[in-house]
Amino acid sequence: MMIFPEKLQLLRKSRGITQEALADECNVSRQAIAKWEAGQSYPDIVNLIAISRFFCVSIDHLVKDDDCTVAFVCPSVEQTIPLAFLLKAKVSTYAAKAPECAPSRPASHDLRYQEGEMLYIDTYLGGQCFSGEEAVWVSGQPVYAMNYSGRVLDESFSGDFLKAALLRASAEMPYRGPALFAQGDYLYRCSVEGTPQWFQGYEEITCLGVRTYECFFHGGEVRS
Repeated sequence: MMIFPEKLQLLRKSRGITQEALADECNVSRQAIAKWEAGQSYPDIVNLIAISRFFCVSIDHLVKDDDCTVAFVCPSVEQTIPLAFLLKAKVSTYAAKAPECAPSRPASHDLRYQEGEMLYIDTYLGGQCFSGEEAVWVSGQPVYAMNYSGRVLDESFSGDFLKAALLRASAEMPYRGPALFAQGDYLYRCSVEGTPQWFQGYEEITCLGVRTYECFFHGGEVRS
């Protein structure tokens, strides 16, 4: 569980900004930021609003003692990509530890989710080093695909933590996991350029500052 001072420091460092820069955003002194991060004082409602807007998190999330998740707002998705279905499929398969279906290729790992005319398939090869693709079909026609390739870098890697991060995919950040997620000693970061129609990104996990996992991904809308 994380409390406000820890969240504020993590959020600030995830953006790569100094206490001085955050102080300028909130129109307060650097000493005020330092005291908030040390738990020596607490921001008033005006400053909480400024912090929530700057980091794209709710005030409720800031003040509750819980795990830290951050999502960035992205442009709206065209109707050709059934985003709600895609998100439901993502959090119902690999991230949810769902059973695999029959492999489509030798030694592949395949996960499948379907609702009516909408079909999602995630298929990948490997484990410690892996590559795969997620895709969505509507009425038999492909409308979305994402390719990914990653590797485990350290024995402290936790597959359960990765799945916990991927469970937090959202309409604002539908590619992999949230921009930032922290739990215990683990920190997940995800950065993306583009929109769901055309994007590329990178995710990594660190444990006590040691990088344990990384994955590159890219994809977008599919049209004939």
